[in-house]
Amino acid sequence: MSGDALLTKAYDWLTDDEDARVCKDIPDAACNDQPKNYFIHLASLSLTKTGDKFADPKIVIAWLLTALGAPSVFLSLLVPIRESLSLLPQMIVAGVIRRLPVRKWLWSAGSLGQALALAAMGFVALSLSGARAGAAIVAALTVFSLSRGICSVTHKDVVGKTISKTRRGGVSGYADAVSGAAAALLALWFILGGERSVGALAAMSFAAAAMWVAAAVLYAQLSETAGATEGGGDALAEARRQIGVLKSDRPFRRFVFARTALLGSALAAPYYVALARNNGGGAASTFGALLLAASVATFLTGPFWGRMSDRSSRKVMTISGAMAGVAGLGLAAADMSGWRHPLIYVGALFLLYAAHTGVRNGRKTHIVDIATADTRAAYVAVSNTIIGAALAMSAAVGWAVSLLGDYAALLFFSACALIGAILSWRLTEAQAR
Repeated sequence: MSGDALLTKAYDWLTDDEDARVCKDIPDAACNDQPKNYFIHLASLSLTKTGDKFADPKIVIAWLLTALGAPSVFLSLLVPIRESLSLLPQMIVAGVIRRLPVRKWLWSAGSLGQALALAAMGFVALSLSGARAGAAIVAALTVFSLSRGICSVTHKDVVGKTISKTRRGGVSGYADAVSGAAAALLALWFILGGERSVGALAAMSFAAAAMWVAAAVLYAQLSETAGATEGGGDALAEARRQIGVLKSDRPFRRFVFARTALLGSALAAPYYVALARNNGGGAASTFGALLLAASVATFLTGPFWGRMSDRSSRKVMTISGAMAGVAGLGLAAADMSGWRHPLIYVGALFLLYAAHTGVRNGRKTHIVDIATADTRAAYVAVSNTIIGAALAMSAAVGWAVSLLGDYAALLFFSACALIGAILSWRLTEAQAR
């Protein structure tokens, strides 16, 4: 059997559908290249999602800063920089994208930018300490986040041109499973007493950088047809024009509101860990078990949410948002009642990460599927820019709420997730369009 035949057979097996040759909402010229493009997307996303686990700012980079003796102020900058700076500039990036008929090269360039930033972190770990190390790593993280923003808006545009509707969620779901398995192995390494020296953390940064380089090379092999370049003029003027879609496009506006409320599924996670550390035991094995639970949840649920998103991304956002809210409320109730066995926290975190995997997969699939070839880049850029601003504001809101205690913060963000579930239920059925 030829290589192309094997690729097609594997594609048919993964998509597992009677209509395996489906070509919806992509150019006719892209249909024959779908099996190859599907696996290129799958491989490149698996590499970058795994790299994300090796360079997680909440765990790995935070440990690195602590090991290098950096002041605590740098720890407080990690998550805001990592999340908001990858989202805020995307309306401008979308205007630049419109100038390029073939956009895969921009994704590869952004991936290389992330690789250079991670390699820089590794060199910093081996050569600097204290405040200088903290400043250098935060600077590298800034470059990483900006490069990530380029990849984010570009990928959704490219996947919309190369992978058919009803197939896109599966790509992300399988990639989630691969990265979850890799993270589970990393968690087991920590549980079994793996080396946590500065050198080991630097090696993880270098390994993640290598993954992004490999992903950049793979992505460049995509067969991408040339797209429209209208609206590719002045980027700032284009950004101002794009924001108008919030007023004119009701389905998109409702999606943005729902996605903003669903941020609660991400912002609640640190309070699960805080309660586990303060009330459930601060042993290293407990930390490793929490990391393992998060990894296994992503691994087990990623493909399920991906396939379900291809049928109804609206329902995935609704169900997963409700799961996140109920998990947080249940954990708070158990903890306040004195039921504080470590397995309670591990189980609750498992449910949260399973839910958050669904939220991410559902909203990514939904925004691509409600858009057209002409509106996709603008939809993604406007949505991500608003979410970036919301994340920046959430830092202040979260700080204010946390003054009332971990319980108050957990309850607040869990309630946000439940509101997001309700708003998601009111969305249009994207896969029926």
